[in-house]
Amino acid sequence: MTKATQTTEGGGIPALAARLSELQSKQAGLIAGLTGSVASGKTTLAAALADVLDDTLAVETISTDGFLYPNSVLAERELTLRKGFPETYDHQALGEALSTLRTGEAAFPTYSHVTYDVDPALTRTIARPDVLILEGLGFQPLSPPPRGAHEPDLLIYLDASEDDLLAWFLERFLRLWNAAREDPSSFYANFLHMSEPELLEFAQSVWERINLANLRENIAPLKQRADIVLFKTRDHTITIAEDRLL
Repeated sequence: MTKATQTTEGGGIPALAARLSELQSKQAGLIAGLTGSVASGKTTLAAALADVLDDTLAVETISTDGFLYPNSVLAERELTLRKGFPETYDHQALGEALSTLRTGEAAFPTYSHVTYDVDPALTRTIARPDVLILEGLGFQPLSPPPRGAHEPDLLIYLDASEDDLLAWFLERFLRLWNAAREDPSSFYANFLHMSEPELLEFAQSVWERINLANLRENIAPLKQRADIVLFKTRDHTITIAEDRLL
């Protein structure tokens, strides 16, 4: 099963959507942060939540990836191999965008997963929605309530076992590598000279050196500070493990 076929069995996604709708009824313009490991399915979950909420609310989804520093800046600061770690994000720009959105329109830069860089041409300007789902990495622990205008109103953590996360990461890496055969502009075209076993060995080394390290050092600790914790199993079933807002 691929990430795109994530199941909603167990009521996880409908229940979470209902919870966000309830919270939005008490706070217009709700901004919900959604974080978790690389390959945990944050983007897919955000889209699934938006699909459910769109029946009654104006919903937008934005990725924190757009607030990564451009590759040129990361290279200058010798942070290329740290992409996704907290120091590779422009936290001030993100905070300013969220503050601006609360009273009107705000511009949100967008990251291209084809070129693996921020693409100014993809910048989105959105007006204040009923609910904004801000998904991705780079989150900092939220302030105690009441929270500032520059940060999300709540943080959702999408948890999964490290073994499952690795399996999903390798699956995605292989899928994008195969797609690059038809798209020479893809970042993954850089690896087309590899055999599949070589590619998977390389991808696992990337996971262990970068993504797993980031998960353990910076992402997983947010689970203890999150307002809502979700758990995702190998078959992509999602359940609400803890709701600390109750």
